[in-house]
Amino acid sequence: MNNKILNELKDHQETLQCVIDTLGDDIATACEMITSTIKNGSKVLLAGNGGSAADAQHIAAELTGRYVKDRQPLPGIALTVDTSALTSIANDYGYEHVFSRQLEAFARPGDLFIGISTSGNSPGILAAFESAKKLEVKTLGLSGRNGGKMNGLCDLNIIVPSSITARIQEMHILIGHILCTAVDDLFD
Repeated sequence: MNNKILNELKDHQETLQCVIDTLGDDIATACEMITSTIKNGSKVLLAGNGGSAADAQHIAAELTGRYVKDRQPLPGIALTVDTSALTSIANDYGYEHVFSRQLEAFARPGDLFIGISTSGNSPGILAAFESAKKLEVKTLGLSGRNGGKMNGLCDLNIIVPSSITARIQEMHILIGHILCTAVDDLFD
């Protein structure tokens, strides 16, 4: 195996070990947040930009389709997929409002908004958290670095202890899969 590949794998392993050592309780709390949302018949809405948008869509798909268990479809909505809404809102209100406007349209008290930003400072995600609070929607952040401005806006911000975007995103999708496992465990 060449050194570049080995270094990438070791870096991933080190980040994963930090997550194991420091974030277990936060991940357990996040699992409780999503399972209580589903048990109460409420929705999970997700958003992110770039790779984080892909993660939001991935998690939503695991809910509406299935993760591991063959179970009923669940209300997981990625706010990143409607190109007409994204472009019209960006054009009329500014890109920083593409997620907050959709939350205002779809979210209700008791729903859960999961905002994903590796920096914790994405303006559109921050605006969405502000809207979610006004709507009495529970908020879960997945971030990295030092958590950024999301720290003051989320009910819980899970901060991956890394400054490397790739490592942060790898842990975000792992955490997303753990959330989906918790949801699957609700069903026989």
